[in-house]
Amino acid sequence: MNPQTAFCPNAECPARGQVGQGNIRIHSHAEQRYRCHECGQTFAATTGTPFYRLQHAPELLTQVVTLLAWGCPPQAIVAAFGLDERTVAAWQARAGQHCQAVHEQLIEQPRSLGEVQADELRVKRQGAIVWMALALQVTTRLWLSGEVSQHRDRHLLRRLIERVRRCAVCEAILFCTDGLSTYVKVIRQVFRDKLQSGGRGRPRLQEWRELLIAQVVKRYAQRRVVAVERRIKHGTAAQVEAVRHKAGDGGVINTAYIERLNATFRQRLVALVRRGRALARQTQTLQHGMFLIGTLYNFCTMHESLRLDCPVATDKWLNRTPAMAAGITDHCWSVKELLAYQVPPPRWRPPKRRGRVSQAMKLTIARWCCDHD
Repeated sequence: MNPQTAFCPNAECPARGQVGQGNIRIHSHAEQRYRCHECGQTFAATTGTPFYRLQHAPELLTQVVTLLAWGCPPQAIVAAFGLDERTVAAWQARAGQHCQAVHEQLIEQPRSLGEVQADELRVKRQGAIVWMALALQVTTRLWLSGEVSQHRDRHLLRRLIERVRRCAVCEAILFCTDGLSTYVKVIRQVFRDKLQSGGRGRPRLQEWRELLIAQVVKRYAQRRVVAVERRIKHGTAAQVEAVRHKAGDGGVINTAYIERLNATFRQRLVALVRRGRALARQTQTLQHGMFLIGTLYNFCTMHESLRLDCPVATDKWLNRTPAMAAGITDHCWSVKELLAYQVPPPRWRPPKRRGRVSQAMKLTIARWCCDHD
């Protein structure tokens, strides 16, 4: 137990989410609990992780989540470990929710994206057909985000592109998609900034100047691709080729990287297997499974196309994960390390109250707001 790496999770505590401020002490070694001296509350070392209040050994949860993330059917896990099906489903949901929080904390941060590819998966659920939309950064193979919906419409694509927007800075960005025309309208609507004119009323929205959109339209005949048409829907051919050259995407405009990611998701998420019997009953199950697979893909999976020449003579290659290539981490995470990662809550803000602020509140604000913002 290390108090310097722990933070207070109490939502009412002014010191919530802050690490290394000297307010955390060890409360009990036997029960693995900390104590915050600012609010006086005690909390477990596993608070905010799937291991919190777990009735089984943490190693068992790690093994089950690892098997689920590599495509093992839940029925096989039930037979191998003697667990209940509801327990396995609950652990998958708990791990998926945790991975979503980790993803939003570490991945959905502004960075230069360059070329982004997006596509949708048609998923058969029990009694319905749902759609899973995914987005990928080509340079680092980083899975940016995904969304699940029962309809393949603009609402699904807008939620996906809004998540990609949280990952982007206002630089040249190229979107490569399939022939779905809704992409063009949604991307141009989302990638806009407010233009402050100083006048009254609602400010105008200005589109990003270096926003580029390209489409790859495939023609099929008897379930075979017979023709491929490439269109530039926004921007010029020179701008598109400049971004693609910088991203290291050789050849012609394509969606090969996102299609390969689609195959990875179908391989690792058992509910996405074609003509399989382990169908998901609820859409939320697919949402949790998607974030579980995507986060492990980013942090725990070495990507062969990302390896570099190793300067050390003992190793020929320096293997990297997409998160390592994006500069988010410096090593390959284990599944246990990912599940044990604690996402800090938002910083505390003083409540808005009428009247004068007390001296104690002024000291609290000066201690936890002004000095650490």
